[in-house]
Amino acid sequence: MATVALTRLPATSDVYRSAVLGMLPGIGKSGPVRPDASLPDTVYTVSNLTTDADQVRAYCSATGLQFGEFLPLTFPFVAQFPLMMQTMVAKAFPFGAVGSVHLENRIHRLRPISIGEPLSIATHAEKLREHRKGILVDVVSRISVGTELVTEQVSTLLSQQRTSLSDGERSAPPKDHRPPAPDVSLAVDLGRIRAYAGASGDRNPIHMANLTAKAFGFPRAIAHGMWTAAAILGSIEAHLPDDVVYEAKFGKPILLPAKVNGYVDAVDGSSGTSGYDVSVLNRSKGYPHLTGTLRGA
Repeated sequence: MATVALTRLPATSDVYRSAVLGMLPGIGKSGPVRPDASLPDTVYTVSNLTTDADQVRAYCSATGLQFGEFLPLTFPFVAQFPLMMQTMVAKAFPFGAVGSVHLENRIHRLRPISIGEPLSIATHAEKLREHRKGILVDVVSRISVGTELVTEQVSTLLSQQRTSLSDGERSAPPKDHRPPAPDVSLAVDLGRIRAYAGASGDRNPIHMANLTAKAFGFPRAIAHGMWTAAAILGSIEAHLPDDVVYEAKFGKPILLPAKVNGYVDAVDGSSGTSGYDVSVLNRSKGYPHLTGTLRGA
C-alpha cells in the first residue's frame, strides 16, 4: 500500500465539504458499485497527535461518560474520524461518504490510553463485499503510542443498492413489542447531538438539523450511532477490562428528540470470556437502535 503521511489531521469541515461536492452530478461518484471494484491502495497516517483534554471533556459531557485520566473506550473512533473521512472522500473510493450507512463498529482496546499520550494513527479501507442491502466496506484504523499498538478501530459502512444478494431469503423482521423496564433511560435531543457533533467532529447533515436530515430521507434529525454506542456504556465503562473488544451493530436510527431504553447484561464467562451484552431499544415498539457485546480479549 502507498502511504500518505499527513502533518496534521484534516479539518472535518473540509472533508465534509468534499463529501457534499462528491454528491453533485458531473462531479461525484455515480451509479452502482461493482462488488469487484477496487479500493484505493492508500494508508493515511498522522503521527504524534496530542489529544485535547477540553475536547475529551466535551465528548464526555455529550455522552454521559466519565472524564478522567484515560480516554473513554469509544473515543478512538473520534480520534481517527478525520482520517476515515479523508479515506472516503478520495477520488478512488468507490462510493460517497455522505449517504453511506454506518452499519457496524468494532473497537479493540489493548490497553487504556492516557489523555496525554501522543498518538499515531494509520487508516485504510479493505474488504469490499456484497450485502443484501448494498455494498459493504471496512475502514480500519490502527492507533499506536510509539511502536505499541493500543487500539484497532473498524467501521463497517454500507452503500445502499441492489446486489446479487438482494433477492435472497430474509429472516422475519422482529415484531413490535412493549420492551421490559430498562436498566437505564437515555434522553437525547438536537442540542445534545449538536454538542456531540462539536466534540466528535462528525457534522454529517443528517444529524445537524431537521431540514438537512429531510434532504436525505429522514423525517427529522437523527442521533449518531456512535453517540448511542458511547452513551450505553455509562454504568459499566469503569468495570471493563483493560484489554476489551466492543462490537456494536446499529439498527433503526433514533429520531430526535427521543427517550430510549438501555439494557446492560453481565455475561458470567462460564461458556467463554466474561463481559457484557448491551442494547438500546425503542421504548414503545421495542425494535433495536443498537445491540452490542463487550468481551475481554
